[in-house]
Amino acid sequence: MKKVITYGTCDLFHYGHLEILRRARAMGDYLVVAVSTDEFNWEQKQKRSVYPYAHRAAIVEAIEFVDEVIPENTWEQKIEDARQHDIDVFVMGSDWAGTFDDLKQYCEVVYLPRTEGISSTDVKLDVKENH
Repeated sequence: MKKVITYGTCDLFHYGHLEILRRARAMGDYLVVAVSTDEFNWEQKQKRSVYPYAHRAAIVEAIEFVDEVIPENTWEQKIEDARQHDIDVFVMGSDWAGTFDDLKQYCEVVYLPRTEGISSTDVKLDVKENH
């Protein structure tokens, strides 16, 4: 069985999130999604999510082609996650290109192009400006 992992906050879940998860799953037989915890988002990224971790994780878990959801608590956990979950492919958006190349000694690393015309930042700005 080929196992794939990806990471994300998945706040204000939108079509771009769905597409990267769908494309990641197409690369293997089992998809693990690490959803960033509220603490990680604040302490490591200085960002607050609109929805709490439990809600974001539940949304991702409900997607039929997501097999498992785990919390992302630190930047450093990726190597341990790859080992612990027997990961074959690590997938991230192309805006992270090169950032996680150190994982290549544990699994294949793939950076997928983002879905054009949509991002969480754009959604937040649109809501702020127009609603």
